[in-house]
Amino acid sequence: MSGKLLGNLLYFGRVLRGLGLDAGPGQMIDLARALEFVSIGSRAEFHDAARCLLVHRKEDLPVFEEAFSVFFRAPSRDATALDLSALGERRRFRRPRFTAPPLKGQGSAPAPGKEPPPDPSEPPVVQATFTWSAREILRHKDFAEMTAEEVAQVERIIGGLVWNPGLRRARRLRPGPGGIADLRRTLRQNLRHGGEILQWARRERTSKARPLVVLADISGSMERYTRLLLFFLYALARGLDRRVEAFLFGTRLTRVTRELSGRDPYAALVEVTRAVPDWSGGTRIGESLKAFNFRWARRVLSGGAVVLIVSDGWDRGDPALVASEMARLQRSCHRLIWLNPLLGSPEYEPLTRGIRAALPFVDDFLPVHNLASLEDLSRRLEAIPNRRPGRRQQARAS
Repeated sequence: MSGKLLGNLLYFGRVLRGLGLDAGPGQMIDLARALEFVSIGSRAEFHDAARCLLVHRKEDLPVFEEAFSVFFRAPSRDATALDLSALGERRRFRRPRFTAPPLKGQGSAPAPGKEPPPDPSEPPVVQATFTWSAREILRHKDFAEMTAEEVAQVERIIGGLVWNPGLRRARRLRPGPGGIADLRRTLRQNLRHGGEILQWARRERTSKARPLVVLADISGSMERYTRLLLFFLYALARGLDRRVEAFLFGTRLTRVTRELSGRDPYAALVEVTRAVPDWSGGTRIGESLKAFNFRWARRVLSGGAVVLIVSDGWDRGDPALVASEMARLQRSCHRLIWLNPLLGSPEYEPLTRGIRAALPFVDDFLPVHNLASLEDLSRRLEAIPNRRPGRRQQARAS
């Protein structure tokens, strides 16, 4: 591969990263290796290979298609540029001051302020200059690899995230245009008109916010993620206004809902550390889930609660106990979501005994290793349907 082509590929990767796609150096190296097996002279084959390796989400397809068509188009007047109007003038680019090239027959460019008027018949040529975004880098950086300054920035960003686990249908009825007929209200309204029924009053079901229950692992294997995950719990508790129940577990289960209710997040974290006796110790997921199911489930899982378990799955207990208690917990809640910080690594495989025993009873298995994963979790919680998902444990028990 020529050096010019490799340089263009790396520059194209910068364009995609600026547009928000996951096109890091590793993906661009994979694309360079893939060109050994496809015809570089075929634009269609090169396009398909690039799309397969660089696009990982459905919503990124239109952005990739625009960027590819603009970047690999034929240059105009020997100038290679990105047409920002075609890319929607995204925030990753800024429009620099453009100095017109010298006219034919002149040896130097015109003096500043005396540029000739642009020719309307010629298409505008605009150079794209990349701007560095610290927040965009933090969105995709693993929590375990952050410096102290980056952790402080991420804490502030997490505090500003909006959480909405959706609504559920309540049993109470209120006056509304749809729903069932309200006979009492119909009679009261129509008595004013001589008792004849002229108009039917109706009642419809109300909606209530769905409660959220979080069980977070604070054992030694989760130590690199514990601080930011506690800020995540605090942000949930503050954002959902007493509709969150928080529990921490290592070798035992501890309820920390009251400790997270303070106004100062740092003071709340101090209270949490004082309340938890088994900080950074071992992990007994089965025993902790059993304690929750038998002591707390009936109190906090009413009203179609969504349960989040935050753990890497390392467990010293009995896998059979983990499976039985996960099955019981899944039957008691509306949706069971397992958040694993190790799932963000492409090399991760769920091979530990604890996670293998729990996975058959998990509705959603998601990563929680950076800001982007938290933002994805927020969108998923908001889109939770009213119907409970199909339970895989039913087929397993038959």
